[in-house]
Amino acid sequence: MQIVETKFIYQDPNRATAERVADLLARMTLDEKLAQLGSAWVFELLTDMVFDEAKAQELMGHGLGHITRLAGASSLKPKEGAALANQIQQYLIDHTRLQIPAIVHEECCSGYMARNATCFPQIIGLASTWQPELTGAMAEVVRHQMKTVGAHQGLSPLLDVVRDPRWGRVEETFGEDPYLVSLMGVYYVHRLQGENWQEGIIATAKHFVGYGIPDGGLNWNPAHIPERELREVYLAPFEAAVKEANLQSVMNGYNELDGIPCAASDLLLNKILRQEWGFDGVVVSDYFAVDQLERAHHMTDNQMDSAVRALTAGLDIELPSTDCYGTPLKEAVERGLIDEAIVDQSVARLLTQKFELGLFENPFVDASVVEFDTPSERQLAREIAQQSIILLKNAGDLLPLSKTTGKIAVIGPQANSTRHLVGDYAYICHIESLMAARQQTMLGMAMPVPDVMEIDAAFVEMNTILQALGDKVSPETELIFAPGCEVLGEDRSGFAEAVAAAQQADVALVMLGGKSGLTDDCTCGEARDQADLDLTGVQQELLEAVAATGTPVVLVLVNGRPLTTTWAAEHIPAIVEAWLPGEEGAEAVADVLFGDVNPGGKLPITVPRHVGQVPIYYNHKPSGGKSHWKTTYVDMSNKPLWPFGFGLSYTRFELSGLQMDKRKVAAGEAVQISLTVTNTGVRDGDEVVQLYVRDKVASLTRPLKELKGFKRVAVPAGASRTVTFTLFVNQLGFYNPNMAYVVEPGIIELMIGTSSEDIHLRTEIEIVGETQEILASKKFFSEVQVV
Repeated sequence: MQIVETKFIYQDPNRATAERVADLLARMTLDEKLAQLGSAWVFELLTDMVFDEAKAQELMGHGLGHITRLAGASSLKPKEGAALANQIQQYLIDHTRLQIPAIVHEECCSGYMARNATCFPQIIGLASTWQPELTGAMAEVVRHQMKTVGAHQGLSPLLDVVRDPRWGRVEETFGEDPYLVSLMGVYYVHRLQGENWQEGIIATAKHFVGYGIPDGGLNWNPAHIPERELREVYLAPFEAAVKEANLQSVMNGYNELDGIPCAASDLLLNKILRQEWGFDGVVVSDYFAVDQLERAHHMTDNQMDSAVRALTAGLDIELPSTDCYGTPLKEAVERGLIDEAIVDQSVARLLTQKFELGLFENPFVDASVVEFDTPSERQLAREIAQQSIILLKNAGDLLPLSKTTGKIAVIGPQANSTRHLVGDYAYICHIESLMAARQQTMLGMAMPVPDVMEIDAAFVEMNTILQALGDKVSPETELIFAPGCEVLGEDRSGFAEAVAAAQQADVALVMLGGKSGLTDDCTCGEARDQADLDLTGVQQELLEAVAATGTPVVLVLVNGRPLTTTWAAEHIPAIVEAWLPGEEGAEAVADVLFGDVNPGGKLPITVPRHVGQVPIYYNHKPSGGKSHWKTTYVDMSNKPLWPFGFGLSYTRFELSGLQMDKRKVAAGEAVQISLTVTNTGVRDGDEVVQLYVRDKVASLTRPLKELKGFKRVAVPAGASRTVTFTLFVNQLGFYNPNMAYVVEPGIIELMIGTSSEDIHLRTEIEIVGETQEILASKKFFSEVQVV
């Protein structure tokens, strides 16, 4: 299939992109322009999963900006999806006047959200690896898989800094720290977008901004963030992605800030994003966000005004289907309520992306060569899952277990379920949500969904943890399985069987947690917020009943948010956090439990001991984190159950030999900080060396600790490694009382440890010279070398 021969400037690939955009834009009618600012669900173009030209004519007669989730909102197999992508593009070439191809966007939070695509660990687990390189490797797999089936834009990564674990989408984030989120995000964006646009996928950073600290932990609720904190914490990962990785798309948050919904914020989408940072990409709406200006926020009372407010603020494209940016926006232009030049500006941005992606030269893919979830891709999923697992407690070195253990009780609702191993943006979860939406449609809801959705054999091959354990142990070992209870509900009828299993066993593996997704039976995920951070249903009672048998218990948590397992921390000898480990997660859990892999993951978020402590995070201000002057709560400690950056190992590490190349530094300079990491145990293992800083006295209050560098280091038993951080003084800038971004003279305390609380080495440097504004020379990341 080929596009017709070149007739106009915009069809000439030898002309500059700006020339082509200007030529094409000048030829477009208002209807054709508005079509580029809209979108359509793939299933709106199908009848019985087959492309329907009559529907296409209605929805794409003037062209179309985006196709929404061709793979993620259908039951098509990969090659079928690729063929459909070609069919849609061919229709646009054959049946629209200007022959403008469409961008196909997809979700790709924990991998490409498509049938048979590799399902990686959910992002909170990826963050727990503290290995940006693995983030980049995952993004490369996503890029390759999406590119081969005709997709062009991924709606990831989430760069929300999250401070409230009650929020259901915690699992989709890189955690609570702006430095960790920024570095992981930059690696994701860079590797998804690639080195050139012919091979790249547009990354979409979301949700811009403050979505991760909503009132009450409730999805879409307002966020209350002062300007300095907004810039230094919540905007920081987005700024880094724009300036360090050439981010090409941003998605608004559903929330409001100080009375202005993010979808209509000129401050966010225009002044900060474009004017201050130089962002030159496209802003897409989160799904239905433009219409929500009326329906959720009540800042308008009609779709026309909603369209005007959003587009004027800088929101370019309406997703997931054309609503406010269709007839309502056309009426607004015709009535003079919005200048057509504003429409042109957004259309030009989208056309620029389409030209840069090479869509006008060849929008097609070779559907015959599509191959998903190859052995190497599964191996990467396995590695990420292994590296994500966190050992939270291991009293008496109960773990690792022997593969020749006589009898092992395997208990809990997570033990024999593959569904509970995946995050809310796994393909299977969204098929479930679309099926649920269809039921709502039948009850009078307006959202169109497919008539038929397949879910059997539509995911990827997976084993349960029970199966993986069975493959791991010796032939003489007996596994005694008893689920005990479900994730939700009050049914205790399985308790007796679970207790009997534990009584017979040498050790009991109790696997508890939640179900991630978007439907009502899920305990975490989008819009599945939780007021209580304890185990749901009767799982806590099950754990206590098993522990009462006296059999040693290993608690394995399979969940998307931190849980306040305070009782378990006091009474259970070994606790493992597995998060939502994806398609190879069962094998990874078994690898860790039996010592084939030494766990080295670290918490990317503080775990509270009680929900009443929320929000709780490590980098609070000097007056925070305690009750003055009594320090603690009346009824419990003010300390977290487990701190940010925490994680144990089956071996022991020692940090020593701190050295620095200088003690006095000025703005624009750097200091090198070296130390030795020694594995003093008998097993090979990994340690995450973490560099924190504290500005001891400043012109305004500064956090007690701020992460400014880290490195996961593999150290063989008995060996040592030298880690050298290059810390740039311009990383230490902040917004002063006049909101200028400055470096001030003063004493900076440097702290190096294995968590935010486990600090092994301390020293100081002095910043000398005058206060300097450094906005133009801001540094986001330190450099690290290991020898």
